[in-house]
Amino acid sequence: MTATRPRLTAVAAMGLGALALSGCAVLGPAADGTGSDTIAEKTTTVPLLNPDQLSVCADVPYPPFEFFEGNTLVGYDIDIAQRIADDLGVRLNVVDTSFEGIESGASLSGCDLNQSSISITEERQRLMGFSLPYLDDDLVLVSGKDSGITDIDSAQGKRVGVQAATTGEAYAEEQGLNTVQFEDGGMQLEALKAGTVDALLGNQSVILYGLKDDERFSVVDSFDTGESLGIGVGPENSLLLSAVNRSLTEMEEDGTLYELRTKWFGQEAADAHITQSGAAAGSESTDTEEDGQ
Repeated sequence: MTATRPRLTAVAAMGLGALALSGCAVLGPAADGTGSDTIAEKTTTVPLLNPDQLSVCADVPYPPFEFFEGNTLVGYDIDIAQRIADDLGVRLNVVDTSFEGIESGASLSGCDLNQSSISITEERQRLMGFSLPYLDDDLVLVSGKDSGITDIDSAQGKRVGVQAATTGEAYAEEQGLNTVQFEDGGMQLEALKAGTVDALLGNQSVILYGLKDDERFSVVDSFDTGESLGIGVGPENSLLLSAVNRSLTEMEEDGTLYELRTKWFGQEAADAHITQSGAAAGSESTDTEEDGQ
């Protein structure tokens, strides 16, 4: 996965400039933005760090949310971020940032939005505002078919790979597992394939996408955490948060989010999300805020 890193420098060198944000690389537009003649009209009341672009901090690579196909930055998060930028009438600029910086909210000093498969938690809600949830994403435990691991109890004493500063890491440690931390999801997946760890615990979207064509591994346990993903916004930028929520609502209503879930996670996952969302709609609003959905 680290093979994609040199391309970040190449893109930044093409005149995009760099943000004053430690540990970050500016990737630049993921796709062509809209014309500059529409920018002023659509962003007059929505404050952005740069009036002609929407800067989004993301932890790259983290497939299928944000990663490179050749020289093109793609993914579920990228498609959604591009739609938000289009609705605002500005260009999309993606900034590669460590997940630790994103989770802490520190990255918002150099980005308008944090969007990198971020689970909505009470602790994170104290650091930044969150959009409406745009994906439900529970946890799974995956191991090799000949590992002897059949559930979370039999994973005790084994090396379990987790991504640092994620809800997967927190859950694994709560269960008393022997965790091995990785900076990004790509490194986590490669460690399992190489035999550096015995199992992985993390969000099903990322892990199952990364292992979907590898018959050596299987899901041995799953955990219904009620976890949902949201887009982080600076707590003082309520106008931008409203604009993001408006775009997400329109994408849900016009079928765009369903199409993107099918594209990146498969038909079954897309249909399951509709069922989960329907059940959530009948719950109390206070529960929605508690769980981030």
